[in-house]
Amino acid sequence: MGRIGISCLFPASWHFSISPVGCPRILNTNLRQIIVLSILAASVSLLYFSVIIIRNKYGRLSRDKKLQRYLARVTDIEATDTSNPNVNYGIVVDCGSSGSRIFVYCWPRHNGNPRDLLDIRQMRDKNRKPVVMKIKPGISEFATSPEKVSDYISPLLKFAAEHVPREKHKETPLYILCTAGMRVLPESQQKAILEDLLTDIPVHFDFLFSDSHAEVISGKQEGVYAWIGINFVLGRFEHIEEDDEALVEVSIPGSENSQAIIRKRTAGILDMGGVSTQIAYEVPETVSFASSQQEEVAKNLLAEFNLGCDVHHTEHVYRVYVATFLGFGGNAARQRYEDRIFANTVQKNRLLGKQTGLTPDAPYLDPCLPLDIKDEIQQNGQTMYLRGTGDFDLCREMLQPFMNKTNETQTSLNGVYQPPIHFQNSEFYGFSEFYYCTEDVLRMGGDYNAAKFTKAAKDYCATKWSILRDRFDRGLYASHADLHRLKYQCFKSAWMFEVFHEGFSFPVGYKNLKTALQVYDKEVQWTLGAILYRTRFLPLRGITSGLQTSWPLDHMSHEGDPNKKPGLKKDFCPEKSTESSSQNTVVTGTETKYTRSPKWRERRLFLHHQ
Repeated sequence: MGRIGISCLFPASWHFSISPVGCPRILNTNLRQIIVLSILAASVSLLYFSVIIIRNKYGRLSRDKKLQRYLARVTDIEATDTSNPNVNYGIVVDCGSSGSRIFVYCWPRHNGNPRDLLDIRQMRDKNRKPVVMKIKPGISEFATSPEKVSDYISPLLKFAAEHVPREKHKETPLYILCTAGMRVLPESQQKAILEDLLTDIPVHFDFLFSDSHAEVISGKQEGVYAWIGINFVLGRFEHIEEDDEALVEVSIPGSENSQAIIRKRTAGILDMGGVSTQIAYEVPETVSFASSQQEEVAKNLLAEFNLGCDVHHTEHVYRVYVATFLGFGGNAARQRYEDRIFANTVQKNRLLGKQTGLTPDAPYLDPCLPLDIKDEIQQNGQTMYLRGTGDFDLCREMLQPFMNKTNETQTSLNGVYQPPIHFQNSEFYGFSEFYYCTEDVLRMGGDYNAAKFTKAAKDYCATKWSILRDRFDRGLYASHADLHRLKYQCFKSAWMFEVFHEGFSFPVGYKNLKTALQVYDKEVQWTLGAILYRTRFLPLRGITSGLQTSWPLDHMSHEGDPNKKPGLKKDFCPEKSTESSSQNTVVTGTETKYTRSPKWRERRLFLHHQ
């Protein structure tokens, strides 16, 4: 019969053995030995479980903090308490090319710590819906009739006035910020539109509305505002609370001789629309340039600003790179691609006597369209017939020349300067087409993996169009994916891949890109970043004056010089606070601001600080 022997490094007298038929021998073992062994086993077990409990506890606390931050943002859907006198409000009107939208924001009393930012959130009505309203057309449509602009925008302001408590109107800042549509207008037409707004709005509304609160912002400003909004929602401007948070060492702009600081790593953003593509990210280290020409170009692409309410504190000083590339959006890129293949095919037909693309029976074979799909290009009254071959790799190869890269160091699309990205310690969010390309059809939105994406894109491109249509009819793709998306998914997948990896030089093995439509289940607008930046000095004024809900107009206004040429300016945004310093400088693009006459100011006595 087998026997199991048990022994440890104990005295020899402590040895005993167990056999199937000899179990009763345990009862004959010295009782003292059994007690000692039991105590030892209990102690080891207690120690083990204590370690497990402690580890789980602190791990849970860390997870709980993250969960609480997530829930604080996701569950921020309660109606705003307009009866609370400690709630402040701010209004931003986004005057875009196709329409104008008004956003009403709110924030509680500042906590008194000058190192903390305001906790700004979107206001929600009694039905818990965001206080947002949109009208059409775009404000630029009034270029030839600027006297009608105030009437055009009045419904938006009435909408905001109905939601902001009446007693709060005089201390609620109003910003009217115009973007792409207005940028293309002549300066004289921009001026006429802004003049009408600045003259008429104060007559009918009591909002805090100074000269610099209505302006045409540059694409760079819009990009930085978007970067601020995303990182604010992600909590990247908060203080370090946990050991496992991603950190970065930052050399503070304007204080090269000071010691670098450690703070939370911010996220970069990539946004590919229909017409343009934009990139924005923090540059934590002092920038060096390959040439003096590159340095001049970089001045228009780097923004240095202080988000904190006290410019003497450097915790919230940031250096951000922003570049916008017109013609690199998904739809514009497809148009450029079609223009080129049309021109090249016509030229080859003429030189070689061919008829490629002139009839449906002899189509141009397009590798960037799904297999066997038929398409047409119309130009100058001529039609070119296409048939897809679904060759993803060949499509990528054909798109590479459109990146227009140069041999100069530190450059990206079109040879534009791009400061180094620390790929090992960085994180990016991809919006719009970056999300649609990965999610709508391929169902791979979220964490981006280049190898998986290229495999899925290859498989999609090589699938016959009839099969793709059948899948579409059976509802196998995202609900908002339409036939246009299916037709050009192959092209746009290749375009996105090339822009990201070839254009912006992200390595194929890069693991920290997240494609998203929302952040914490919310669509984040650049207007959030605008209100965050433009109200950044309010906490300090409240702290120093003892007033948390009011601030003098004089501290908010800044008189612009319409004759000043683009170049180095002393503020990223038009406000210039009395607390400004060299740490709050930035190079910006063209901004349009106009000085009002003293007589006009007399009409606005209600704006004086109470």
